[in-house]
Order: sequence, then structure tokens, then C-alpha cells
Amino acid sequence: MSKGDVMIYAKVIGNIVATRKEEKYKGKKILMIQPIDLVTKKPYGKSFEAIDVTQAGTGDYVLVTVQGHSSRAALQDMKMPIDAVIVAIVDKIYLDEKDI
Repeated sequence: MSKGDVMIYAKVIGNIVATRKEEKYKGKKILMIQPIDLVTKKPYGKSFEAIDVTQAGTGDYVLVTVQGHSSRAALQDMKMPIDAVIVAIVDKIYLDEKDI
């Protein structure tokens, strides 16, 4: 990731269906996600939308790139008008060698 880029842990909470959308979004799956605190496992902040490149679905825990170069790079389109992309479905997380 470039300096200033951010990656967050989140849960997919829904799908977005749009019959009309930006041309570059055609053929892309858009999901609604909710940031999740790694330690408390509780939601925080506002939910937001993200393009999915992983085949994630509602209920999945994911990693999302936000705010920058990494989001566009994940889509291999540096001119894509996007802020957030789901880049991984999380199976397990280990913090300080502990399974959380």
C-alpha cells in the first residue's frame, strides 16, 4: 500500500443492486460493509459501500482497502473512481499469537 492508504477489518452486511451506475462499475459487485473492532469484535463507525473482488457475501468478515492507490490497484484500473475495495475474506486473525 502507498503512504496514506488504509486497510480495515469489516463485516459484509448487505448487497447493493443498481440498474444505473457509473460505466466503470458495470459488471462489478458492490457490497455494504460495517467496520468491526478487532479486539471487541463490535461494530464501529458508519457502514459504507465497497467493490468486491473476492466473491464475499453477506455475513463474511473481510479486509477492505480504503482511501487511495491500493483500492484502484486492486481493480487494476488506476482511473477507477473508487475509495473502497474488498480484497480478502478473513478466515482467522491472530493478535499477539492469540487466535481471536
